[in-house]
Amino acid sequence: MAEFIKLYEKGTDMRKIEQIVSCLRDGGVIIYPTDTVYGMGCDIHNARAVERICQIKGIKPNKNNFSFICNDLSHISDYAKVSTAAFKLMKRVLPGAFTFVLDGNNRVPKVLSQSKKTVGVRIPDNVIPRIIVQELGNPIITTSIHDDDDVLDYPTDPELIFEKFQNLVDIVIDGGYGKNIPSTIVDATNDDFDIIRQGGGYLD
Repeated sequence: MAEFIKLYEKGTDMRKIEQIVSCLRDGGVIIYPTDTVYGMGCDIHNARAVERICQIKGIKPNKNNFSFICNDLSHISDYAKVSTAAFKLMKRVLPGAFTFVLDGNNRVPKVLSQSKKTVGVRIPDNVIPRIIVQELGNPIITTSIHDDDDVLDYPTDPELIFEKFQNLVDIVIDGGYGKNIPSTIVDATNDDFDIIRQGGGYLD
């Protein structure tokens, strides 16, 4: 059964963070808060854990459409090609409720890049996932958790999320109620910056 760990953005408990990071290093799968909806993730470099998330979500690994969370802009350039205009835009709006689609480079793990050349990258405006990534030293996968409810697309109550996923993942982080609006997806593979999906972030 998964562990249920309460974490708050203010005064983040580093002992709990280390417990979560240790779980990720061991190939664990976690559920965590972002600035939008709750996400499910693992260490980007652990192929077995990525495949496990695919099983939980019922998708084929080569059909995945995962994004990953970085803790700062310099981290993004380790895995993706970023134009000067894209860098300026991301610097202006991140951390924030955006997923930027960029051309990936050869550091992107094959399990994420075998069916496409682009990657989705997030720096959420929530210190919890960012500090996990910082302490881990690698990005973590982010894929939204969907609800079976006809009214809500995404579950927002961490206790209900735990009830549903307690036998499927290793840790569920309670970071308070989540939102029901996903991130805004921006195509930044060229400098037109087309919005693929309008979500919680707005480009002024």
